[in-house]
Amino acid sequence: MRTALRGFAALLTVSILAGAACKPAAPRTFNPEGLAGPKIDPPVPKPDFVLTDTDGKPFNFRKETEGKVALLFFGYTHCPDICPVHLANIAAVLKKLSPEVNQAVRMVFVTTDPRRDTPEVMRAYLDKFDARFIGLWGDSLALRGAMRQLPVGTPIVEPGANDSSYTIGHSAMVLAFTRDNLAHVVYPFGIRQQDWARDLPLLAEQ
Repeated sequence: MRTALRGFAALLTVSILAGAACKPAAPRTFNPEGLAGPKIDPPVPKPDFVLTDTDGKPFNFRKETEGKVALLFFGYTHCPDICPVHLANIAAVLKKLSPEVNQAVRMVFVTTDPRRDTPEVMRAYLDKFDARFIGLWGDSLALRGAMRQLPVGTPIVEPGANDSSYTIGHSAMVLAFTRDNLAHVVYPFGIRQQDWARDLPLLAEQ
């Protein structure tokens, strides 16, 4: 399963870079050196979608993250490896960074498994990493609408031994939107804590 997910992530990275080349050029205002994640040129516009947060309230992603560095990741709480590794690494690094960087960053986790990931389940899961992490839920239609605005592909459900033990193949990339409401860079699975520690302050300065 891990091999399949990593292969899926690699294909999505290629798809992003190839698809981006077909779009009109965007103004270039973001060019920090030495970022660990691959750049997207032209960058991806921040999507405008509304889902439900873990308090049961509507959350407008574009509006609520305005003026912030928004790290957007689609995953699910039963994920065996990619999701907990990304979330644990980001949480560990944020705890070591300055209050100014922490104030500038919003980690937003959108479920790809609305059947099992209720807002309550997501809140308990995210609290294990960082209580500030934002969890978003929506029905299948709402989630498809959000994902269609982004180069994250379509989640693939892989059946398990019973109806509740299925796994989901999903994008392994974290999209990083800066204050200009564009994602200039993505972070694939395998990004290390030292990479996040170097990049997050750079992203917060933009």
